[in-house]
Amino acid sequence: MKKLSTGLTFFIAIFLLSKETIAQFKVTGQYRPRFEYRDGFYQPADSLTQGVGFVDQRTRLNFGYNNDSYEFYLSLQDIRVWGNTSQLNRSDGYSSVHQAWARVKLNQKWGLKLGRQEIILDDHRIFGNVDWATQARSHDAAMIMYSDSTFQAKLSVAYNAAGPSVFNQYYGVAKSYKSFQFLWLHKDFGESLDASFLFLNNGIQVATGTDAAGNVIHWKDNYSQTAGTRLTFKSDMIDARLNFYYQFGTAPDAANSQINALNINPEIAFKATKKLKFVLGYEYLSGQSQTDTTRAYTDVNHAFNPFYGTNHKFNGHMDYFYVGNHINNVGLQDAYLKIQYKTKKFNVGVDGHYFMSAADVLDVEEQTKTGNIQAMDPGLGIEFDLYGGFKIVDAVSMKLGLSYMANTETMIAVKGSGQTSEPSYWGWAMVIIKPTLFDSATKK
Repeated sequence: MKKLSTGLTFFIAIFLLSKETIAQFKVTGQYRPRFEYRDGFYQPADSLTQGVGFVDQRTRLNFGYNNDSYEFYLSLQDIRVWGNTSQLNRSDGYSSVHQAWARVKLNQKWGLKLGRQEIILDDHRIFGNVDWATQARSHDAAMIMYSDSTFQAKLSVAYNAAGPSVFNQYYGVAKSYKSFQFLWLHKDFGESLDASFLFLNNGIQVATGTDAAGNVIHWKDNYSQTAGTRLTFKSDMIDARLNFYYQFGTAPDAANSQINALNINPEIAFKATKKLKFVLGYEYLSGQSQTDTTRAYTDVNHAFNPFYGTNHKFNGHMDYFYVGNHINNVGLQDAYLKIQYKTKKFNVGVDGHYFMSAADVLDVEEQTKTGNIQAMDPGLGIEFDLYGGFKIVDAVSMKLGLSYMANTETMIAVKGSGQTSEPSYWGWAMVIIKPTLFDSATKK
């Protein structure tokens, strides 16, 4: 930590003393404490459990340097819950490097970006920075980028290892991938219509054998592919969007299951006024049936995986689906209506979701009683999200929200816990401070 502090001090001093007028050096920060009260967040509430309140906090210090030839960016991050460190603490493991990358400007249109970086594509569905989560998401990757006035292209490659080694070793880092490659293309067709295309080749290592001590000694790399498009149309009163993604290839399991999965999301937004907007949409993410036990069906994985997206942005704010859960499950149908009002100083919105399973949920109680295999009602529940935010002063704002979920017996069966008689709700309030500590562009 002393070496890091000394290095940062030296780095800042060099640029503060610099007389360059072409290059730009900028130091920014972020302080973001968030209070939450959870009683049915992430999973249905139960009479045997009690709600919990806590304060989650993120602090960032960002350094950026940009000139005609290259760009450098470093983001240091500290995340903690108030009280999880002793008052007499000397050190802890809550600080890390969130981003550390460099971009070489090959010419005005082409660039090469290397290092730990956030990756955001389109509406965050497959790749997003998950900024809502205190830790957020970043990747170690290389990316070739092209951009002109109407067309963008990104070709990215990632190849991960747990550390330097002499021989090949199993990659066992939790919730990560061994490698990926993706190609993303985006084209603007005038001011109203634009389209994107994504092809992702995603590789995950699967353990196939262990020694007597339980160490993985045999493994394989299973690759799946995701291909799809996002189309958007904009006019003075109507915004229409359509996502369509198809997944195939080999699932990350020892049986080498083949994947056949689908995601489709049409959405239309109507601008009643410059400040008031109504959004109507439906999303379908295919899932694995619990009632079809035929070999031809079970040998195939039908559950769509949104991988590295900002899933908190989709399917309700209470994170019942695809936020570290619901993967390889019965899928989801989400019919939603959103009402949003926004001005320069504040915004407020309310979202309503009706959730259904995309595949059959087995009625275990019926099977136990009669031996019959039948599906439960597909309805999972109804969620309401009320949220808003306002500016306090320059660089300081506040956001807050309240959510409620009415669960069904089918939801309880899918989640494996909870009671329909217990209300599930979640409330939060967050202050965001984003200071600009130094900017050479405004230096006198």
